[in-house]
Amino acid sequence: MNYHLRGLLNITAWNRMRYTLYAPVYDAVAERIFERPRRQALAKVNWQTGQRILIVGAGTGLDLPWLPHGIEIHASDLSAAMVTRLQTRAAKLGLDIDSGVMDAAQLDYPNGYFEVVVMHLIIAVMPYPEAGLREAYRVLNKEGQLCVMDKFQSDQRPASLMRHALNLLTTLIATDITRQARPLLHQAGFHIEHDSPVLMGSLFRALLARKT
Repeated sequence: MNYHLRGLLNITAWNRMRYTLYAPVYDAVAERIFERPRRQALAKVNWQTGQRILIVGAGTGLDLPWLPHGIEIHASDLSAAMVTRLQTRAAKLGLDIDSGVMDAAQLDYPNGYFEVVVMHLIIAVMPYPEAGLREAYRVLNKEGQLCVMDKFQSDQRPASLMRHALNLLTTLIATDITRQARPLLHQAGFHIEHDSPVLMGSLFRALLARKT
């Protein structure tokens, strides 16, 4: 096994372990803070009855209450503990969803299967976001929409040395704070139709993109 692959597997294993530990307290930390940003991001999607949607990195299912009726919902997360809580939330909401444990970089779905892919608060935590975005591109149909909400470094300038230094700590316990939205989405083949700040000034942004 080469060094790059071994490193990727180690990071993925660490992410799975830490989100398993975070699962019991995740809602207490994230539910209220990110409710409005989630709703703002999802409101930009052109929803149609019968659409098939995938929530990648769905966590405990905090996006579920803000989805429209009449769509087919699929959801995945790296942590089995998160998926268990997601399924409990779906049951309480009376939603019939298809959910399971899955790595965002290796989605178990055929090409062009979805009309909408939602990626909220996951791009900044994936070890290689390029791989996750390529998978989102692959499973979307040709008219598909990608709904993103996450924290991003400004697209106009690279992260400072101080920010890179701080990122060593934030990446270990939570998230990468040096990633730039537009370069990542453009590299994966997406055209950005909407981009707006939703929390903490412009640190958290909501973007809607389509396949080019």
